[in-house]
Amino acid sequence: MATTSTESKKSKGTFFKKENESWGEFSLSMIVAILVALLIRTFLLQPFVIPSGSMKPNLMIGDFLFVSKYSYGYTKHSFPFSLPLFEGRVMGSEPQIGDIVIFKGPYDPDTDYIKRLVGKPGDHIQMKEGILHINDVPCPVAPDGEYIDDRWEGQGAGETERPMPRYVETLPNGVKHYIVKRDRFGGGMLDNTQEYVVPEGHYFMVGDNRDESGDSRVLKQIGYVPQDNVIGQAQFIWFSSSAKWWEIWNWPLSIRFKRLFKQIN
Repeated sequence: MATTSTESKKSKGTFFKKENESWGEFSLSMIVAILVALLIRTFLLQPFVIPSGSMKPNLMIGDFLFVSKYSYGYTKHSFPFSLPLFEGRVMGSEPQIGDIVIFKGPYDPDTDYIKRLVGKPGDHIQMKEGILHINDVPCPVAPDGEYIDDRWEGQGAGETERPMPRYVETLPNGVKHYIVKRDRFGGGMLDNTQEYVVPEGHYFMVGDNRDESGDSRVLKQIGYVPQDNVIGQAQFIWFSSSAKWWEIWNWPLSIRFKRLFKQIN
């Protein structure tokens, strides 16, 4: 039976109405997804990629990790673009000696840094012959094999791997973690320092790659980190690749499978 013009118009109207509803539903779903992602990033987990070797051997260039925003509470730096919605820290808790934390640079608040917290307000910190001292207590180090660096971008043309001595360092609270040193103990530029007294409201941060880390030992580079600059605690690695982040075509052959979903210590 032939379709009347009225029926054709109704059919077309129904088609366009369904099409418009589909686009509307898709747009709404995208908006909801973006809002959920922003809420997760702001209050729960923030993705972070390791751009340098200052935390080797525990964190390597090309590690993609999640940082828990809720571990230490929230400041303006918890929000995208560090929106000044309030002052101070809310729902805060104290980080512990040995925690690996993300923080905004005191002299460069647009840059995120990742280091190990070794000093709280009032603590006395000093390096003596390459050994970390916290409140005059030396942190013993024990040899523990070698670390092979697969992303060393150093002087040697074409050199991509470099073995480095690895050690286990024990902090005064019993926390054990790996460190590496390029130079002999006492031979590094920051192996013998002044005594630092951590001011009230600040923390002292060092890198695990002791000879290749700009950290709180360099007062004019990072120095003492204000408590409000702390963003969160590094939790686990969800992806890792020895290829540069933009070399996606090399990822399949450069994935470090043993590091996937590895908890950070």
